[in-house]
Amino acid sequence: MYATYTSVIIPCYNEQEVIRESYRRLTQVMQAHFQSYELLFINDGSQDKTLPILQELAEYDPQVKILSFSRNFGHQPAVSAGLSQCSGEVAVIIDADLQDPPELIPDMVALYLENACNVVYAVRKSRQGETPFKKFTAKLFYRTINYLSEVPLPLDTGDFRLIDRKVIDAFNQLPERNKYIRGLISWVGFRQEPILYERSERFAGETKYPLRKMLHFARTSLLYFSNKPLRIASSLGIAAVLVGLLLSLWVFYVMIFKPDELVHGWSSTLIIVVFFGGVQMMTIGILGEYLSSIFNEIKGRPEFIIDKTINLVSKSSSMAETPESQKHLVSAKSKPSSVLTNS
Repeated sequence: MYATYTSVIIPCYNEQEVIRESYRRLTQVMQAHFQSYELLFINDGSQDKTLPILQELAEYDPQVKILSFSRNFGHQPAVSAGLSQCSGEVAVIIDADLQDPPELIPDMVALYLENACNVVYAVRKSRQGETPFKKFTAKLFYRTINYLSEVPLPLDTGDFRLIDRKVIDAFNQLPERNKYIRGLISWVGFRQEPILYERSERFAGETKYPLRKMLHFARTSLLYFSNKPLRIASSLGIAAVLVGLLLSLWVFYVMIFKPDELVHGWSSTLIIVVFFGGVQMMTIGILGEYLSSIFNEIKGRPEFIIDKTINLVSKSSSMAETPESQKHLVSAKSKPSSVLTNS
């Protein structure tokens, strides 16, 4: 039985089919292995019965604590909210769909204590219940972001991990609002150890990460965590100039030494226009994406807005509590990372 006070952070979005089983398995594991713990569920604007079910669970189990958003803000803001409000010496991030097994949590804590590390991240040995397309794109994404990243990122690793209070506090000081959490946890440093596991298929329900959200997540990861795309664009611009010079030398060579073989007109012009035009459009597109990211940051909007809390008292100084009569207003001066509208 571990004496380490452990917070389990569980983002939820339309998980009515699985939330009771997720609670049952988590509670079974935590009661068997931990003296004290909390289950912090973040309701990310669910449109089904997820919140009513969580409220039922919280009525008779004080270990169940709930943050409920005013709308769907996304998985990463939900995890950020949990990290900003958890009270444990360590926190474990796990999704509600049970693809990541709660039964691994004691092993993660054991590794944390034995190795005196700050982070234990779970590495997927296999991915059950996923299509070949999903497996291929996931493998490609992790290797691409690792290549572009300024710091090494562990491959085949999601948000399922244990982090201690030192890392939690360091993470909560990061000012950006669009976060790539697994990358930022690697960025803050400290001692980090892997643990291998088999990832299961969803217990029930449908994936909450369709292709559109996967692409948005990939975009955020690339733009907010690396400036290498800008360097690649610059390299392509230099390459385009060199290709243009080579084409010019070739044209002059043919004009002087093989004038009969020179085809006057459209071919060379078309090649040059298409090549340079493509490079320019791609470079402008990359610059536009970075400008869009900067624009989203300087607006200073909160990362998430909390509609209500259950069994939980706000502990973040950066979270503004607005009165009921002004629950839809946010102070432009404070620029909080989150806003509490009703407890």
